[in-house]
Amino acid sequence: MIDLVIDRRRKDLGGFEVGRVLPFHSRRMVGPFTFFDHMGPARFEPGFPRNVDVRPHPHIGLSTLTYLFEGEITHKDSIGSNLPIRPGEVNWMTAGSGITHSERFETLRRDGGVMHGIQAWVALPDGQEEVDPAFSHHPRDQMPVFEDKGLKAALVAGKAFGASAQVPVFSPLFYVHWEMATGAKAGLPAEYPERAAYVATGKVEVEGQTLHAGQMAVFKPGDTIIFEALEPSTVMLLGGEPVGPRFIEWNFVSSSKDRIEQAKADWRARRMKLPDLDDQEFTPLPEPAPPAQPMS
Repeated sequence: MIDLVIDRRRKDLGGFEVGRVLPFHSRRMVGPFTFFDHMGPARFEPGFPRNVDVRPHPHIGLSTLTYLFEGEITHKDSIGSNLPIRPGEVNWMTAGSGITHSERFETLRRDGGVMHGIQAWVALPDGQEEVDPAFSHHPRDQMPVFEDKGLKAALVAGKAFGASAQVPVFSPLFYVHWEMATGAKAGLPAEYPERAAYVATGKVEVEGQTLHAGQMAVFKPGDTIIFEALEPSTVMLLGGEPVGPRFIEWNFVSSSKDRIEQAKADWRARRMKLPDLDDQEFTPLPEPAPPAQPMS
């Protein structure tokens, strides 16, 4: 049963517009997912300016999960990672005690093309918020996949539908990519207490309600949720076990306001190492910084 429908809100990240879904004022998290941005689809011509890139910036207390439908992003971070992510692949970056990274559109700037994907943040559970930073890249041939009667499914991260992904998650969660042909039907089982579905493209019917591109439905626990595609559709399923209340400010997530204040001070004072191969720019802390917002 649908508990809430959230419409994406357009946000300008300084040259690149995204559709922000989470956090939402009446639903800050779904399971451990604290942040959900839909990037594009946006077409770029060759030679577009560098201000569209995401310059080096910091994180603590979370893992970022980048997943593309189209385009390419070059990831560089402060633990030495430097590689592109392409459609159907996963970048999983665990900030833990602190990491910095950049996201450059080098291939798109050279060749032009479409950028389309999702970036999500996953809060780390109690006892794991200060783990050592880490990064892993997972090509599409590592993902569990399923195909039947107009449905193509890929398990991006976590466990669902009897399968397990290779992404090294820290708490029980699921993240699934569905491609649905017109008329295809599929069910989301009641495996986790918190579940949601985001329609990236197309239109689906769920529990007698039509959801269109740019909408996330958050479901009540306890029932299998049946989907039917009214046209060719891309749907992302997400959720898991809650990790408890979290605060979020700028790029920092933590169960402690004081820890966020320390991270802000470290970034202001340039105590956080920049990416090894991208240390000539950085993203200033927004000033005056707003107070950390509680999430649960």
